Amino acid sequence: MAIQGILESRKAAKVIGRHVYGNLYDCDPGILSDEQALRRIAERAAEIGNMTLLDVKSWKIGLGVSVVAIILESHIAIHTWPEYRYATVDVYSCGEHTDPEKAFDYIVSELRAERVERRYADRSLE
Repeated sequence: MAIQGILESRKAAKVIGRHVYGNLYDCDPGILSDEQALRRIAERAAEIGNMTLLDVKSWKIGLGVSVVAIILESHIAIHTWPEYRYATVDVYSCGEHTDPEKAFDYIVSELRAERVERRYADRSLE
């Protein structure tokens, strides 16, 4: 179910929780190994998703990078394995005003993923 359908079904929810996450294949290995570029991508994804960015942390791990953007509404995480042209992406938001799907789509585009396995979780409380 698309995120819009989840949102429409949860209009009366006490807590809106929308989680978009997935595996990205055949990404650009140059971007996947560039810590500063990935930080900028996470920051811009928060902006595109109408989220309130609080902080960004990143770590170079072997050839890959892990980036976690803490947003007021929850988090954005990107973990990469450039040697396999592979990344995992997690965008979770509790804000009704936010659009985690737009943020996720932006990350997919910037990593130049050729194939994406996308999942949605409704973490709302009725």
